[in-house]
Amino acid sequence: MRSTLLMSLIVFLSLGAAGAYGQLTSNVLNAGQVPDDRRLTDVRTLNSYHPWTPSESIEKWDTRSKALRTQLQVAAGLWPMPPKTPLDAVIHGRIDRGEYTVEKVYFASYPGHYVTGSLYRPKGRTGRGPAVLSPHGHFADGRFNDAGEAAGRKEIEAGAAKTLPAARYPLQARCAQLARLGCVVFHYDMVGYADSQQIKHREGFTDVQAALRLQSFLGLQTYNSVRALDFLAGLPDVDPERIAVTGASGGGTQTFMLCAVDTRPAAWFPAVMVSTGMQGGCICENASLLRVGTGNIEIAALAAPRPLGMTAADDWTKEIETKGGPELHKHYALLGVPDRLTIRPFLQFGHNYNQVSREAMYAFMNRHLKLGHETPIREQPFKPISREQLSVFDDQHRLPTDAVDAAGLRAHMTRIAEKQIGELQPTDRDRLAALRSVIGPALQAITVTNLPTLAAVENLYVGPRAPGDGFSLYKMILTRTGGGDHVPAVGIVPWNFRRKVVVIVDPAGKAALLPGGKPTPEVSRILATGTAVLAPDVFMTGEYLQDGKRPAWVKVDDRYAGYTFGYNRTLLANRVHDILTTLAFSTQFAEAGDIHLVGRGQAGPWVILAKAIAGDLVGRTAADLNGFDFSKVDSTSHDMFLPGAVKYGGMSTFLALCAPGELYLHGKTPASLDRVRAAYPPSGSPDALKHDPQGADSESILTWLLR
Repeated sequence: MRSTLLMSLIVFLSLGAAGAYGQLTSNVLNAGQVPDDRRLTDVRTLNSYHPWTPSESIEKWDTRSKALRTQLQVAAGLWPMPPKTPLDAVIHGRIDRGEYTVEKVYFASYPGHYVTGSLYRPKGRTGRGPAVLSPHGHFADGRFNDAGEAAGRKEIEAGAAKTLPAARYPLQARCAQLARLGCVVFHYDMVGYADSQQIKHREGFTDVQAALRLQSFLGLQTYNSVRALDFLAGLPDVDPERIAVTGASGGGTQTFMLCAVDTRPAAWFPAVMVSTGMQGGCICENASLLRVGTGNIEIAALAAPRPLGMTAADDWTKEIETKGGPELHKHYALLGVPDRLTIRPFLQFGHNYNQVSREAMYAFMNRHLKLGHETPIREQPFKPISREQLSVFDDQHRLPTDAVDAAGLRAHMTRIAEKQIGELQPTDRDRLAALRSVIGPALQAITVTNLPTLAAVENLYVGPRAPGDGFSLYKMILTRTGGGDHVPAVGIVPWNFRRKVVVIVDPAGKAALLPGGKPTPEVSRILATGTAVLAPDVFMTGEYLQDGKRPAWVKVDDRYAGYTFGYNRTLLANRVHDILTTLAFSTQFAEAGDIHLVGRGQAGPWVILAKAIAGDLVGRTAADLNGFDFSKVDSTSHDMFLPGAVKYGGMSTFLALCAPGELYLHGKTPASLDRVRAAYPPSGSPDALKHDPQGADSESILTWLLR
């Protein structure tokens, strides 16, 4: 039966010696049962249903949006943002189309990696004016797209276009019309499309080392979009306060990803992409961490209070009016700008950015970029430009000799990240604060969890009290409100309880503390001091096992781990999540500083990550380093796989977040501990770090813990 936290506290602390006597075992569930934990069955994929519940207040949305934006930046490998090198843009090959011109552009987003595209400029305009950034999406040949005459005529017959050029060349058509409306337009290539041939699309970023460093195709394209925005905003004829972004399908993903990580765009129009359904099928639309606990509807909500427009079609977006759309309308109303959201479904057409949809977009841009045209705006005929004329590179403008492939670019990305994180040496208080400001949010993002409030934690089951020799055993199932995780746990409370708690995490689960129905000598010694012991079965330990084996859970997608861990926490992250739940629950029995944490064996690194997030709540932490190093993780199926762990410096950096908390590390580690050693003096507790590389016996640990 569900109990409130107050009832849990009363039962936990106030039951007398008389009462129901339960069997003195650690089992919370009946034999053969496993926790009714939603994580065991609700394994999400890009094709799952991804609903969103809007925040109830502006204050809650401010908190949530900040965390979400950080999660997206981390997932894209853009936290912190890489240092921006000179673009050295080359603009050449001007083509005059009467009302507008088209030029060829290339520039280096990273040294040796070139972004290519077409720059449309209206003629007869003076001064700075509006601009539109235009990613193309997964249309064949990208910027060079030609649907062909037969397909074009079918579009005209279906009412999707008025002229053959508009039907055959829909990407050029939108750029030409926007230029006619007075906008400078930069139409740039996705990686592996048109002139961007240094790296093949979908190749070079799918291995475990790329994930450990958060190097991904999605991240590369998002950074290219950031640099494309830099290029466009820096043009002398562009007003940087009046830049919008629009693309369809995968270009819609690029639209909302850019605008989610960069607040400069004034308006977004992701066409035929945003929905509660399919979230994006390509590796360039997915990355580990990206949509854990979220989805495209909430990501699009980050636009508010800026204008957001979108179209839907007879594809995965077709239910937007009833699923996702109402929530976005409620969200914009909450923020006081309901008129800034436009959703236009055109369900008579399949997946598209056809003339009918484009004209809806022109009306949106006319209104929110203040273009000043009478409505409705009808797309005018235009003269397409051939593939040969659009191509950026020619005999006079060849791909620069410093151009690199995926391996070369990844090596450069690695050097950048190592330099950025390496500079966060906590040698004084200011630098320690700088490390915390970067690594603290990053760690919460890569584990996709946080320390909940006590009010957010529930005890779903209070079993009968089982009295022992000077203590009572209590059984419980812990969860976070609305979370669906069910963590079996036991509390062993001495009769002379002094409101101090030690949370012990063992890789074998809570049963390791009660072999044969009796507390271990170590637990008995803790109890003798009037200190309670709280022990959880964190995810996939203890009662999660069936006949000693783990139940079926996730099978990591062989093509790309981002298809799996872009929607689900990793095993390690789930364990950290459960430890934090247990720590929060313990606050009803002890105050911060009187809650201590122990990680035994393989659980040592788990509790270090939890302590780094929990901060001052935990007084003392003893952990077996267990010889662990994230750089040695060699598979995305490894129990300790954690996307981004290597990028952010691994265990030494995460340990530094534990300062000034008292820390007893024991066991060998292949990783350097220089950073954590440097962190303790400026934290104000130079003597709070203890490390025994040879390992420590339980007597030494308990003497330190209970002193």
